[in-house]
Amino acid sequence: MLQNQKFVDRVKELEFLERHFKREEAGFIVLYGRRRVGKTELLNRFIKNKKHIYFLARRESEAETFNRLSMTLFKMFHDELLLSRPLSSLDSFFEYLYEKAKEERVVLVIDEFPMLIERFRGLTSVLQDHWDNKLKFSKLFLILCGSSIGMMETEVLGYRSPLYGRRTGQWKVEPLNFFELTELFPHYSAAEIVKVYATLDAIPGYLVKFDPDVSVENNIEEKILRKGEFLNLEPEFLLREELRDPSNYMSILRTIAAGSSTFNEICNSTRLDKSIVSKYLTILENLHLVEKTFPVIATGKTRLKGKGCYRIKDYFFNFWFRYVYPFQDYLERGEIAPVTEFLRRDFNTYLGLVFEDVAREFLMRVKRVSPLTVGKWWHKDKEIDLIVLNETKKESVFFEFKWSELKRRDCERIIAELKEKSGYVDWHEKERTERYGIIARRIGTEDKKDLQSKGYLVYDLEDLEALMRR
Repeated sequence: MLQNQKFVDRVKELEFLERHFKREEAGFIVLYGRRRVGKTELLNRFIKNKKHIYFLARRESEAETFNRLSMTLFKMFHDELLLSRPLSSLDSFFEYLYEKAKEERVVLVIDEFPMLIERFRGLTSVLQDHWDNKLKFSKLFLILCGSSIGMMETEVLGYRSPLYGRRTGQWKVEPLNFFELTELFPHYSAAEIVKVYATLDAIPGYLVKFDPDVSVENNIEEKILRKGEFLNLEPEFLLREELRDPSNYMSILRTIAAGSSTFNEICNSTRLDKSIVSKYLTILENLHLVEKTFPVIATGKTRLKGKGCYRIKDYFFNFWFRYVYPFQDYLERGEIAPVTEFLRRDFNTYLGLVFEDVAREFLMRVKRVSPLTVGKWWHKDKEIDLIVLNETKKESVFFEFKWSELKRRDCERIIAELKEKSGYVDWHEKERTERYGIIARRIGTEDKKDLQSKGYLVYDLEDLEALMRR
């Protein structure tokens, strides 16, 4: 088995970096995103064939950091003085950079910049001083890169940071989108790619661990459930990097993954004090692991009261806390069967939740809906998977998503239910036009055509696959 090491897309990111690089003035770019999302590979592509200095920060002593910085600069500039008299301060490092970049374009990448911030107190203030007084007048192209989203947003991009306002550009590197997974798994069907997405999200560092020549289920068993495999404990390792003691956070994530979504449900399930749950949820939101969602037309009053639902944003974390973390006692002993049995019974339910996001992305790609106001809606015991609203034209489209095979009568029943539930949606009731749609795993071809001829927006994985293979 060969790991799938293909570099996928990142066209927009590379264009962004190249556009800024071609400018005459000094550049100060902040690039950040969660671990394994492909930041380093992106930077390697960008700096190829450019005069560059790449420095990866590590947890080490100050002396070791300066020794490595000196050696990195020596390899670039062949300055023997750096060997006999290594750099010994941040000031000397930035001063040296200025001298070398005064007349020549030089790219400096500092990867995992938050680790340097932790090691060197006052680093951001020192960099601010040198940037304001010298570096911004040079031809330096500085890229600060980091995986700790919280630290990058507060210590580098935040209003209170000494570096606030100094950047010339910033880019948060996101996971790939669902449709890009076909490049990594060209032989998988649309249904299989939905399974991959539900398991690993679209994180490049995880996707390359799966073998595209075996089934998704086999990959899950061999690459996630097996003790000692890279993905087996990955979420726990990442949480320990960000949090001093992740135990309560993990309890909250497990509860959300199991289906608890409201604040009270999470408190009741974890049996943690409400003040603790509130604090930890806020931290998880700041880490971009959890998000709080509201009905698509929620009023300001509803939002102020906090009547939203929590969900895990990262599907790999969601999968892991649903199928791995609760079964660690078994997996530690190499007993995979209880987990695979639960997966067999529960996976389709989980896929139905993920399919909502896939279906939404499909709709945006085929441009059947205008992305003006889009989102899920719920009220008391009523719920609609997706509503699309056009305020200007007073147009509304109501969608239901089903990870199942539907017959014609199933579709007619779902549409009838959608029409009934749409009456509870408080949005321009007497003025709006209404359309209805269904996206399912499979709908018979003739049934689909007949429903479409009646004006309903009806699609299944066959349509999704056709779009993926274009």
